[in-house]
Amino acid sequence: MLRRTSLILLLTCPGFAQLTFEVASVKPADPDARGTSIQFMPGGGLKMTGIPLRGMITFAYDVRDFQVSGGAGWVGTERFDVMARPEHAAAEGLDDLAKMTDQQRRTVRDQIAERLRALLADRFQLTVHKETKEQPIYALLVSKNGAKLKEPKDVGGRQGMSMNRGRLEGFAAPLEMLSTTLSNAMGRPVVDKTGLTGKYDFVLEWTPDVGAGAGAQAFGDGVTSPAPAPGGPTIFTALQEQLGLRLESQKGPVQLIVIDRAEKPSEN
Repeated sequence: MLRRTSLILLLTCPGFAQLTFEVASVKPADPDARGTSIQFMPGGGLKMTGIPLRGMITFAYDVRDFQVSGGAGWVGTERFDVMARPEHAAAEGLDDLAKMTDQQRRTVRDQIAERLRALLADRFQLTVHKETKEQPIYALLVSKNGAKLKEPKDVGGRQGMSMNRGRLEGFAAPLEMLSTTLSNAMGRPVVDKTGLTGKYDFVLEWTPDVGAGAGAQAFGDGVTSPAPAPGGPTIFTALQEQLGLRLESQKGPVQLIVIDRAEKPSEN
């Protein structure tokens, strides 16, 4: 059953209503199901499968997992399925994301994230606050011998990234997207300081540390490739040898999302 969410007024902007999903379903994920995914649906809808609340927060606030703190243990372990869509009028013109410009897609993502924040406040009673702290980061830089990136083979075709353990493939992907994905794999923010503004095709393969998790999660087209064989290069070496890029440890401001309150959702 789909449940209507209430309209929430922005206290900081009197007279303006926060974007919300008109109808939404939230239910525990199948415990036997494997994998997780986040998909944008035609009309500005959102489908999340096997996602813990912590993962929803990272998407809603555009942060990485290491930037979220607080909350009970279940916030990161219990998984949920979410289906949500906006009202019909708000969905007009949002049927074909592939034909949109980067800025239009970013606007759609921001609108979906705002609606998700309202949904989490309504269904999970989620309240958070933001903090900014000086913490270690990595700067993504061009190596001294220059970048080894290729222009897209299919202009106007597939765009995005796919990733499995130890393998990342980009399709007409900007380096900002690469930095975001590397942030998950490295466990700290990676800031693009290459100065390169184009879009590129690339493949990056490395051997993850023993005992490391899957690293980044790519919620793009859902396509993943086999992990590389053991004995390969570290991610630092792979970046230099395969892409002509390097990571330099620095310090910088890091925004944190602190969970003040979270409750398990009521039945639909």
